[in-house]
Amino acid sequence: MRIPIDHQSNTAMYKQISEFLRESIYSGSLQAGTRLPATRQLARDLGVNRITIANAYAELQADGLIYSQQGSGTYVATPPALPPCAKKEENNDHLPPWQQQLQEQPWMPSTRFLEALSQKYARPGIISFEGATGDSRLFSIDDFRKVIQSILRRDREEALDYGERAGYSSLRRTIAQILTTQGIAARPEEVLIASGSQQALALVIQALLHPGDTILVECPTYAGALDLFRAYGLNITGVPLDEKGMCVEKAEEIIQREQPRLIYTIPNFQNPTGVCLSGYRRRQLIALACNHNIPILEDDFVGDLRYEGYIQPALKALDPGGWVIYVSTFSKMLMPGLRVGFLVAQGPIYERLLSYKRVSDLATSNLVQRALDAYITVGRYQAHLRRSCQSYRRRCQAMINAIEHHLPSGVRFIPPKGGIFAWLQLPHNLDTLKLYPMACEEGVAYTPGFVFCCDSSGKDCLRLNFAAQPPEMIEEGIKRLGKTLQRAIKTYAI
Repeated sequence: MRIPIDHQSNTAMYKQISEFLRESIYSGSLQAGTRLPATRQLARDLGVNRITIANAYAELQADGLIYSQQGSGTYVATPPALPPCAKKEENNDHLPPWQQQLQEQPWMPSTRFLEALSQKYARPGIISFEGATGDSRLFSIDDFRKVIQSILRRDREEALDYGERAGYSSLRRTIAQILTTQGIAARPEEVLIASGSQQALALVIQALLHPGDTILVECPTYAGALDLFRAYGLNITGVPLDEKGMCVEKAEEIIQREQPRLIYTIPNFQNPTGVCLSGYRRRQLIALACNHNIPILEDDFVGDLRYEGYIQPALKALDPGGWVIYVSTFSKMLMPGLRVGFLVAQGPIYERLLSYKRVSDLATSNLVQRALDAYITVGRYQAHLRRSCQSYRRRCQAMINAIEHHLPSGVRFIPPKGGIFAWLQLPHNLDTLKLYPMACEEGVAYTPGFVFCCDSSGKDCLRLNFAAQPPEMIEEGIKRLGKTLQRAIKTYAI
């Protein structure tokens, strides 16, 4: 155990030791039941007299913070609660100036804000529509465990190395084959494996943009992307959406005025609205980007989850050559903790992205990549995709039915044809952030819409994830949301 001791201090050394241990116990750094070093061992480690340690332990034991067991050792006890006056006030005056300057310019990502909001109003029995992933319970953990075991037997130590910088070559070949079946003519050497699609987005931003540059996005759009863009100091300009996706016809005027350096879009089952970009607008957007020399960053996070309608070609499939960088992930469909995504790019940008990948984390987990490749190759992924699609289709329909049956007639939404989200606009300008505590009281939680917007809009909107809950829970959750809205309309309506 390392305890800082100032030999020049006027405070006795046993007191310095006891105070350090006291603070560690109250802060939770030393938890109840932790075995402390023997007095002889700690005295030797700290270069002090054994009596010094004995005196420190004696003081802590007298205060009920530690206890001794004959023949076993000294252990941390459950600390008594501090009286209110004894609790330390948050005081950062002792911090260096550069730390205090950060305190003057606070910034909290919306994703972190949402976590804090959810924790603040959490209660037993809440039906949550807040998440941004599918239902991990549909994934066969046993199958994946067997795959990992087989990889370790087959590849042994090689599976535990860093691996190839661009990603496991067999996995890149597999991804290229999958994309080819989707109309995207990708070669393995154009595929770069990333630690989830979030890292892939970050790599593109690092490679193409600088602080102060403008990026064009749909409004609303993925909150995690907005957090990322703000973290890199970008100016974010939004283009409105309708039931056919981004209003591309309105984008040209915005482009001429704002001069963006990148267009970010989610054309398939957009997060948060669930809408798809029409075929005509896809071609229109490609032409617009080419005319103004602007690259497109295409985020296709759940493009495989279509429940009705026709499949639209990816923007990458329409790419005349090098204009579109395509990003996707396996984390949403399998399990969030997998953290394996990928991007597809051609030309010099690929090598630049690879360079940024190398300096950011060296490589994505080699073992997980090999296991994922084996899982996909034997057909388990396609089988899981079919099962998930069937399950999510039922859940999507359950949510549509529940919304139409239980929510007030003034609620507006576009029934999703795929993906995992439904986007609602509430009547009477109800603020969904202010409404959130009331909803939690009724036993249901959602994501307030303002976090998906780059401007001040979205306050009367909310996002619901129907993929994470079974149909019967969706029915009950929407019923609770309906009660919340009825209460709110009576209380807050103007």
